[in-house]
Amino acid sequence: MATVTPEVLWAQRSSKVDPEKNFIYLTIGVPDVPPSNLKLDLQPTTLTFTGHSDTLKKTYHLELEFYAEIDPAESKINHSPRDVELKLRKKELDDAYWPRLLKESKKVHFLKTDFDKWVDEDEQNEAPEEDFSNFGGMGE
Repeated sequence: MATVTPEVLWAQRSSKVDPEKNFIYLTIGVPDVPPSNLKLDLQPTTLTFTGHSDTLKKTYHLELEFYAEIDPAESKINHSPRDVELKLRKKELDDAYWPRLLKESKKVHFLKTDFDKWVDEDEQNEAPEEDFSNFGGMGE
């Protein structure tokens, strides 16, 4: 059975004073992967995901090493039939955006900017608030 790397979309916000506005949006595109078929391990500097779709007969696997630390306890996850969305709280409060998502600067084919959620650094205070009411904590 083939193991494939899922497409990952990302965007971010930053704040030096408000931890709630200092985060990474991450969307892992894994259609038809039920919660019972996925394993997600979120650590301060890494994310490991494995999921299997019985209908598509695919196993998805992903390992990311982040540019800087996140706070797994304050991060949120939402699983839908199409994807797994994460809101990862950046550990360090800073007005500046991370220059990239990953520690290594090399380009990876599966990682793309999520332009639906992206806001330029100088416009983020005017950006509408996202609704995360359907997201659960990492321990739920």
